[in-house]
Amino acid sequence: MARFFFFTYLGLVVLAGAWGMIGYVNIEFKMLMELDLHSLDERSRINMLSQYRFLRGLEMGFGIWALTFRDEIFHHQKWNVLFLFAMGMGIFGRISSWLLDGSPNWPSMFFLFYEAIGWLIIFVHTRKTLSHAYR
Repeated sequence: MARFFFFTYLGLVVLAGAWGMIGYVNIEFKMLMELDLHSLDERSRINMLSQYRFLRGLEMGFGIWALTFRDEIFHHQKWNVLFLFAMGMGIFGRISSWLLDGSPNWPSMFFLFYEAIGWLIIFVHTRKTLSHAYR
């Protein structure tokens, strides 16, 4: 179950990162954020897209890193802690936004709960699989 959440989460992270960097983001902004980018003035739109594509690039990079070091993440504590910390910071960001900015739409809530459940399952599973030699 932990590997299912691990791979589905990271698959989405890599795909969303790639799509957000080079894809047609107007669709994503309309569906997920209910925002028409063309309603913004040109400078604001360009600056927001620059920041958005930068963050999506980081997201994709994190996903590729985690997939590359999947064995270390599941068996060595320092890699595991780093992965769970990074994943947890994304979850914390979603929760912070919910508390500070208001309730998000259903796709955002779905991702929040999926990620939180996945984090918990991976955390519990890896407490059993971590190598004692690398603690």
